[in-house]
Amino acid sequence: MFKFALLLAALVSAPASADTDALYQEHCAECHGADRLGAMGPALLPENLGRLRAAKAEAIIRDGEVASQMEGFGDKLTGEEIKDLVDYVFTPTDEVPVWDEANINASHITAVDPATLGDKPIFDADPLNLFVVVESGDHHVTILDGDRFEPLTRFQSRFALHGGAKFSPDGRFTYLASRDGWVTKYDLYTLQIVAETRAAINTRNIAVSSDGKYVLAGNTLPHNLVVLDAGDLSLIKILPVTSASGESSRVSAVYNAPPRHSFVAALKDFKEVWELPYGDGADLTPRRLQVDTVLDDFMFDQSYEVIIGAARDLEKGQIIDLDTGKKRAEMNWPGCRIWAQGSHGN
Repeated sequence: MFKFALLLAALVSAPASADTDALYQEHCAECHGADRLGAMGPALLPENLGRLRAAKAEAIIRDGEVASQMEGFGDKLTGEEIKDLVDYVFTPTDEVPVWDEANINASHITAVDPATLGDKPIFDADPLNLFVVVESGDHHVTILDGDRFEPLTRFQSRFALHGGAKFSPDGRFTYLASRDGWVTKYDLYTLQIVAETRAAINTRNIAVSSDGKYVLAGNTLPHNLVVLDAGDLSLIKILPVTSASGESSRVSAVYNAPPRHSFVAALKDFKEVWELPYGDGADLTPRRLQVDTVLDDFMFDQSYEVIIGAARDLEKGQIIDLDTGKKRAEMNWPGCRIWAQGSHGN
């Protein structure tokens, strides 16, 4: 689907004219980056705009977007110029964008020194009975008291949070990831952002290790896994996702497997599932499991001995033994394709 979307965009969108590029640089580059990789505003690339329809994009450029800093340009641009800009941002770049160690380190923001945080909540609600409510429509997060169902606070998030909130083992911190690669650490005791890092240009989802040391970001652009320090979100390592033959792959899902002291990642472009151990001195070196099909998403059984996965182009569920790396069974599931498209957690 991803490759088809890029091919379709290339076929239906003519190369940007000098005039269109000039329009982008004049009106869009300050917030979205001269290279469309994002700055104060989100990245404007087909990979990051997958769920945005062209008509909606035109309306946003024309009228602006509520609860954001996106102003409307209907009084500055003609309807044809707006259409040209939409075609431009939905067209793949001529070269694969780079987001490397230097970019990640330069993006790192320490909002609060973790060592200075108090050890008690600043509110009287049960700190282990809170809801983290992601408001995707206007890019805010509400922290909700789980007993009284009353908001404790509400704050603006990065653009298009994706993959669900993840939590530190003690439940104090929540970690959020946006589609355009920003990972945010938020303190649920003092109700403030602790740190942020842009791990990628486009991120699928994140996972937090059971020992509270690592945050793993699974990315679709670039094709890699990025390991961050869970304390301050500084970069630990980048793991390119490549096969033995040199083929690269997007990451379709990453989750933590607590009893195994490992992360498990499904890959989208070649038939492997990776397990990355982090316990007992392990260094997150991937253990490669050869599987019969690529998986778009998966979940664990209660023992964490098997994963149950699905792919968009198959109406069968794959049950894979994580110890042997072998398929235990295949199940005919009506609607399995829908589950794979809609599931973002385990």
